[in-house]
Amino acid sequence: MTQRRSYRWPQPLAGQQARIWYGGDYNPDQWPEEVWDDDVRLMKKAGVNLVSVGIFSWAKIETSEGVYDFDWLDRIINKLGEAGIAVDLASATASPPMWLTQAHPEVLWKDYRGDVCQPGARQHWRPTSPVFREYALKLCRAMAEHYKGNPYVVAWHVSNEYGCHNRFDYSEDAERAFRKWCEERYGTIDAVNDAWGTAFWAQRMNDFTEIVPPRFIGDGNFMNPGKLLDFKRFSSDALKAFYVAERDALAEITPDLPLTTNFMVSAAGSVLDYDDWGREVDFVSNDHYFIPGEAHLDELAFSASLVDGIARKDPWFLMEHSTSAVNWRPVNYRKEPGQLVRDSLAHVAMGADAVCYFQWRQSKAGAEKFHSAMVPHAGEDSDVFRDVCELGADLNTLADNGLLGTKLAKSKVAVVFDYESEWASEHTATPTQKVHHVDEPLQWFRALADHGVTADVVPVRGAWDDYEMVVLPSVYLLSEETTRRVRDYVVGGGRLVVTYYTGISDERDHVWLGGYPGSIRDVVGVRGEEFMPMGDDFPGVPDCLGLSNGAVAHDIADVIGSVDGTATVLETFKDDPWTGMDGAPAIVAHTFGEGRSVYVGARLGRDGIALSLPEILDSLGMAEVGGNDGRVLRVEREGADGSRFVFSFNRTHETVRVPVEGEVVVSSFAEVSGETISIKPNGVIVTKQ
Repeated sequence: MTQRRSYRWPQPLAGQQARIWYGGDYNPDQWPEEVWDDDVRLMKKAGVNLVSVGIFSWAKIETSEGVYDFDWLDRIINKLGEAGIAVDLASATASPPMWLTQAHPEVLWKDYRGDVCQPGARQHWRPTSPVFREYALKLCRAMAEHYKGNPYVVAWHVSNEYGCHNRFDYSEDAERAFRKWCEERYGTIDAVNDAWGTAFWAQRMNDFTEIVPPRFIGDGNFMNPGKLLDFKRFSSDALKAFYVAERDALAEITPDLPLTTNFMVSAAGSVLDYDDWGREVDFVSNDHYFIPGEAHLDELAFSASLVDGIARKDPWFLMEHSTSAVNWRPVNYRKEPGQLVRDSLAHVAMGADAVCYFQWRQSKAGAEKFHSAMVPHAGEDSDVFRDVCELGADLNTLADNGLLGTKLAKSKVAVVFDYESEWASEHTATPTQKVHHVDEPLQWFRALADHGVTADVVPVRGAWDDYEMVVLPSVYLLSEETTRRVRDYVVGGGRLVVTYYTGISDERDHVWLGGYPGSIRDVVGVRGEEFMPMGDDFPGVPDCLGLSNGAVAHDIADVIGSVDGTATVLETFKDDPWTGMDGAPAIVAHTFGEGRSVYVGARLGRDGIALSLPEILDSLGMAEVGGNDGRVLRVEREGADGSRFVFSFNRTHETVRVPVEGEVVVSSFAEVSGETISIKPNGVIVTKQ
């Protein structure tokens, strides 16, 4: 396993004390220079102390091949630095200039039909192109040479959102690279054949030259699942290799500067294996954009907790989020009053020591002109900018009160998240297309929050087995190694919840035989024989299935054929007798070694999980966990000195009253009256103990 890079955080400018980094993406090249002084004035007014510069500026920096113009960039960096505003400097390699793609159209990536992605937007480059790598690294070295020793540059922002548009490339370069990746991973073509199950449909290959990317194979046909899973792994690795090449080119010349690249971690985001990538950055940074509607706060907290898990609880950097609406949804909902401050503080609660936005000044032209910003089109006389200033003051207050140096306190409960399980469950030939791994972890996080438990979201490679209780929510792939960890955890006294669609296959997407959940049947004490999908695509098919406790299952349930003699059936299904599901096991408790497990054999959704949780927790010997007001998301950060910050967020649309815990440090849409705090909708209060 690859060793993690040593943690390094951007350091404050000379003469400044460490603060929570605050700012956003800044695009001075989009504006005439007379605007720059006003930008700096407004940044100081808002409390901004860092901006990311040059992310999409390749064409402005290298105006033609080998011709560099750093003058404009020097001027703005100096202007910022002299005002006490640090620079997170981009490698500027995210999108190649037109002169490059016209000279070398072979760097443009191809889709699965073989069509070329033409320039005109961004990320129109092949991760595996040796030509593009040569040009990109040349720019990296030129940037590093020019800015080495610059007192105002505190970190490198390498490229931008790798894989956002060019995750999958099916070009000839990708084909050669995929073959090499397979050879390095498996050693022999026979091992590849075994991993991909090529005895099926006469897909056997005689040598590595017969390996091709999973290109278009005709409408309605099914791609080899093992091959497709490996191509997703390869694509993540190919982009990572490109990032590492950029990182190392910069680090060789500027070894004193920490380096990062911005991930895109969200509850449904599985573009790259970000936990794997987390080993390769000096500090983890993330871009997160809110989910409109009732899941807004919970999904944000879930995603931020996962970033904290990827960072292994070291402080992390919120590189991008939005002050209000984005531009890329069919309907771009604004943020409600209070949400700008609340959302930012929710990321801080979950371990972020930096809060930045896309973008500083709202663009007047281009595809992102309607994307919100710290300075909107309306200018400084606007509610958004007033909230931006309020947040800047709040972050400074938190820093003044000692928040820096604290970390997200460890929960008693871990919810496991696995990128590869999601990739495998995305295949088009599965029991139901309505069920993927990413659907389940958030529901458990929310249901636990309803019970007063703020769980940690932990990657499958992380130390989830150090928690008192662990949830494996539809973790479709269980490798032999993960299987061993699960068994050892429960044998040693752990408390485990396993849901439907867990442990179906091994890391090659080969089904564990003998009944579901494959390699851990004896741990959970059940043996599933088949699945019961539910839907509404044919008249008369089952669209839901009730449980004896009043919960309702949707989309999928397990047909559990047998239960271990030492297990206890907690709940059963309720259905018409002729279906064979009436009275069948739905939720089963079991002891294994010194530990206990509960198996949940259906998708219950947030409400059904919340309804079932008291019984589940009691059977696990965890009845005492929780107890906080489920209307409030309660998050703690703790310091080595015993200091503790408590963040309380209102999860409802009604005012919630909770007891005061310690000294009030920051509040938004909240009031203190005696020993009680009233938190309005979209409100938050932070106290120190």
